[in-house]
Amino acid sequence: MLLDIWAKQNTKHAVFYDVTWTGVVGEPSAQHRDIFAIVSRARDVGIKTVQSAISAGRQLAGWEVDHAVREFIAKHGSAEQFFHRTWHSIGTTIHANGANLDSLEIRDEGKSLPNSGFSVEPGIYLPNFAVRSEVDMLVRPDSAEVTGRIQTELVMI
Repeated sequence: MLLDIWAKQNTKHAVFYDVTWTGVVGEPSAQHRDIFAIVSRARDVGIKTVQSAISAGRQLAGWEVDHAVREFIAKHGSAEQFFHRTWHSIGTTIHANGANLDSLEIRDEGKSLPNSGFSVEPGIYLPNFAVRSEVDMLVRPDSAEVTGRIQTELVMI
């Protein structure tokens, strides 16, 4: 079960918080656990790619993170089951006007600028179940941070 939740405070200029967590009804199978491990590690590759570039003082083009995450998933045999972009910009609208940071549909050259927010949300979608793990990130002048909790295990429902 994918739980995709987004909301913001009811105040002027409030920014959205957008996360997806994955749960299972009953005991997860070995395949559920394996796919979750691949997706969560791919998400962490995306986070680390952003953090490394920003802390090194390098502006990051959107396609670079998507490419790193997509390459990780491909190395684990699930390239065909990951068919959406890795992330989108977030602001006062859930899918804001910033770069969509994508190497799937286009090679997005949009840069991760200070005070920009975006999601990192890889997923693997199989015929019988799907796993996606989404976090939000905020770029600061010299660092980038995840702005909420990171799912580390499947939610048992």
